[in-house]
Amino acid sequence: MSYANADDDVLEDTLVADYREQVTYDEDTALERTDSLSGPADLRAQLEAAAAPLEFQASLETKFASYDNYCSLFHYILNSDGPVEIEQPSYYWAWDVIDEFIYQFQAFHSYRSRLARTAPNEEEAQILRENPNTWGCYSVLNVLYSLIQRSQINEQLAAQKRNEDPNAVAGDYGTRPLYRNLGYFSIIGLLRVHCLLGDFSLALKTLDDIEMNKKAMFARVMAAHLNTYYYVGFSYMMLRRYADAVRMFSHILVYVSRTKNFQKGNQSFDAIAKKTEQMYALIAICVSFAPARLDDTIHTALREKYGEKFAKLQRGGTDSLPIYKELFQSACPKFIAPTPPDFDNPSLNIDPVEHHTEIFMDEVKNTLFNPTVKSYLKLYSTMDLKKLSSFLEVDPEQLRSWLLVNKQRSRQVRWSEGGLLEGEVVNGSELDYAIEGDLIHISEAKQGRRLVDWYLRNLVRSY
Repeated sequence: MSYANADDDVLEDTLVADYREQVTYDEDTALERTDSLSGPADLRAQLEAAAAPLEFQASLETKFASYDNYCSLFHYILNSDGPVEIEQPSYYWAWDVIDEFIYQFQAFHSYRSRLARTAPNEEEAQILRENPNTWGCYSVLNVLYSLIQRSQINEQLAAQKRNEDPNAVAGDYGTRPLYRNLGYFSIIGLLRVHCLLGDFSLALKTLDDIEMNKKAMFARVMAAHLNTYYYVGFSYMMLRRYADAVRMFSHILVYVSRTKNFQKGNQSFDAIAKKTEQMYALIAICVSFAPARLDDTIHTALREKYGEKFAKLQRGGTDSLPIYKELFQSACPKFIAPTPPDFDNPSLNIDPVEHHTEIFMDEVKNTLFNPTVKSYLKLYSTMDLKKLSSFLEVDPEQLRSWLLVNKQRSRQVRWSEGGLLEGEVVNGSELDYAIEGDLIHISEAKQGRRLVDWYLRNLVRSY
């Protein structure tokens, strides 16, 4: 993303000031935050509870009760006769509500999945078996989509892009901050939920009307800013768009480094630190797949955090496999299964995290010897396929298939503007090559367009 330097500095300063305000807000007591709301006492209590984190060791009964409370709250907000007339303390609160709602949804699914795969507590298993729709994917998605639709937030964002008045399309509900903010952060919530479900294309599609820059509303809430770039970057990585993933992770990591002086002491510090650690792990993976120039701060941090592990990733080979798996499982979202587990047949239940790890590791194995092959190709302008196969100790036809697959994989879509799924197809490798018979013709990527079109057409046809 490119910005004018002066405007960029002003926006950064504004965001830093906003984050300082959030630290103050987060340190307010629950009573003070409740008193800033106006409306019926019971609704104020529900709104406060919706933004408050649930205890990690909460009982199953408490988790069911929390789900019922959210259903009651969102039903009232969405289905009352006209907009609910209540004033929220700030848009930080709206993010807290959506964030906690999705966190409890994810935590419940992880708990249920783990219980179903192990020797289950029969009493709890029976309760879960009899209530398959509690914290169901359909219910959660329905709430998020309903808040978006009721607030007309996508229409408002589209109008802003056209430099038109968003209030003209907001309707009675969308003009209220309560609905507008809940609707806006529900879009970010959808990004997260679709990513948890493993639908990475749909995750990126949900952000079509949100501009990925520092003027976006999510950028004014530190947790939302962090989560948005994490899930967008992770989705890009799983779609093999490594350059875009690196750009997203780099953007937010540089910003976090600017605000670290007043993160300590804030109750969200641990969450921020954990998420940034995850993104450092993911950026190390992406750079090993598609080498890229990094900000000096990020490059130094990678060397300090991972040292020899980072060097092994860049060298490739079988020694890197356990490192890839370790970093991926420590940094990936806590995926969930879209359907209830089978409590009667624990062996049939697959851990969603393990499932996505296997998919990722298949991709790793396809690119495992990229660094070694590139080191040979850099030495030649033309090379015999059989000669290269003898260096690598693999069958020539197996090498041919591998080269064709990786040739195709090196051509990535790179985003610059518009929807996050859009972009221009570019060569993501510093080398380009084409195969004619048993000869490999090699050139630098910037000269790759000069390769004979016939070679390129045959590569695509062969693949």
